[in-house]
Amino acid sequence: MRGQAPPDTQQAENWGVLKKLLPYLTEYKGRVLLALLFLVGAKVATTGMPFLIKGMVDQLSGTADPSQWLLAPVALVFAYGALRFANVLFGEIRDVLFGRVTERAMRRIAHQVFVHLHRLELNYHLNRKTGGVARDIERGVAGISFLLRFMVFSILPALIEILLVVAILLFQYGWTFGLTTLLAILTYIVFSVKVTNWRKAFLRAANTADSASSSRAIDSLLNYETVKYYTNESFEAARYDQNLKTLEAAKRKNRLSLFVLNGGQALIISMSMTAMMLLAVLGVQNGNMTVGDFVLVNAFMMQLFIPLGSLGFVYREIKTSMINIEQLFNILAIEPQIQDQADAQELIITSGHIEFEQVAFHYRADRPIIQGLDFQVKAGQTLAVVGASGSGKSTLVKLLFRFYDPTGGRILIDGQDIQSVTQDSLRQAIGIVPQDTVLFNDSILENIRYGRPEADDQAVHRAITMAYLDEFIALLPDGVHTEVGERGLKLSGGEKQRVAIARTILKQPPIMVFDEATSSLDSQAEFMILKAMAEIAQHSTNLVIAHRLSTVVHADVILVLDQGQIIEQGSHEQLLANQGAYAALWEAQQQDREH
Repeated sequence: MRGQAPPDTQQAENWGVLKKLLPYLTEYKGRVLLALLFLVGAKVATTGMPFLIKGMVDQLSGTADPSQWLLAPVALVFAYGALRFANVLFGEIRDVLFGRVTERAMRRIAHQVFVHLHRLELNYHLNRKTGGVARDIERGVAGISFLLRFMVFSILPALIEILLVVAILLFQYGWTFGLTTLLAILTYIVFSVKVTNWRKAFLRAANTADSASSSRAIDSLLNYETVKYYTNESFEAARYDQNLKTLEAAKRKNRLSLFVLNGGQALIISMSMTAMMLLAVLGVQNGNMTVGDFVLVNAFMMQLFIPLGSLGFVYREIKTSMINIEQLFNILAIEPQIQDQADAQELIITSGHIEFEQVAFHYRADRPIIQGLDFQVKAGQTLAVVGASGSGKSTLVKLLFRFYDPTGGRILIDGQDIQSVTQDSLRQAIGIVPQDTVLFNDSILENIRYGRPEADDQAVHRAITMAYLDEFIALLPDGVHTEVGERGLKLSGGEKQRVAIARTILKQPPIMVFDEATSSLDSQAEFMILKAMAEIAQHSTNLVIAHRLSTVVHADVILVLDQGQIIEQGSHEQLLANQGAYAALWEAQQQDREH
């Protein structure tokens, strides 16, 4: 499935996730096998303990056959203690051995999902809900931990113990005991599976409501300023409360269905225990069994139904985990729309010459954005693209960065079609100062270093100087170590733009893109940004997307775009002399400045 949202897990067969998890366990095959051996050892020790209790009871009550027991009651007590310790010790060793396997699988899958999300195209991220995706990842990784640990620590031990107990009761006390136990277990398992499957719809509804409420809360908090500007706190609170109301209703239905499950399981356990105890009592009364045998049967049934009781809980949680893990793997199943070709080569920059050859693009076939664009940006040249909003200016940037592929034509850099080179090498060769610079919640120093993470502090400070940030940073109490806040909200627009320029200077790309870099700034901030832009434009090929014409007067070539087509091109002086669309736009902006 290409570029689509993950399918609804209601249509997925969750048991399939076990196969998907197997490759992550192969790294520690020896450790897994050793853990399983200790698991079996722990269960054998557990199964042996009721026999020792039977021996002690029979010997103490005087009903034991001396030839059957080589050990005295006191020795049996010590043997019982040794088996109980072995059971706990083997279980702890099993936990330690398998714990590393679980943690490594969680790490591998979480890392793979993170990398995959960054590989997905811009269109996916424009449509995703950050809070919902974050919760899907969080629940999925937690589900992997639960599934792997409890499959090994609860399901397998319970199954081993069930088989051992049924076999012992069958061969030691006859088919009535074995058959009664087996029927009780099968009834319990079938009931648990049927009711748990019935409950899946309620679990999914609760998860969906949980993701929706989380997405609503995160989206509102990320847009905190917008909420304040329009005094919509009550509106946001009401929408969030509506999501919480849906979540509350889903959880209520989930809780009622859990009552049905727990009640039914308790009834089956009670009836089974009663039937087995009745058989044992009748056996003692008939002289076919000793008091020790009665105690042994009782101990076995208690021992059996303790893990069986938890088996119901574990099965429910495993099914929930599978739903969550399936959603995680559904994210991994989304194929990026923009992918490197199988034979993609590294982009080799010789001069930085850019060509757009008959480039066309649309999001929808009935609404073309770019129509047959032909132009070149020669090496070391500055080319500006201007035009009204919606003319396709910023789309050119997305096409150059290959966030989207053209629906017609091609884009070349130094004669290489950008679709034939790797995306990493393409984007490494291009630097950008975007219209809306979003910074990480870190210091100014680290935000600038993000342009080249391996750069030392000296290189970062050189970039700061070239971006004319020295004076601003000197006024800050913490200097370059000042925290910029989430998304850089503690800085003004001009300050953020200069941080973005410093970051790009540090990257040292041969091609520079300025996408409406001064459109929202005041005259003083614009002057500082233009100085910094001029500084770095001397050493690169430059594409400037602009609304304010004052920022492009020194460009070598200016293209005027209208509805995705070039209607004029030339230098600033030539376009003014033509008295066309550019001249009219220039005149309108000059009048706006005067007013």
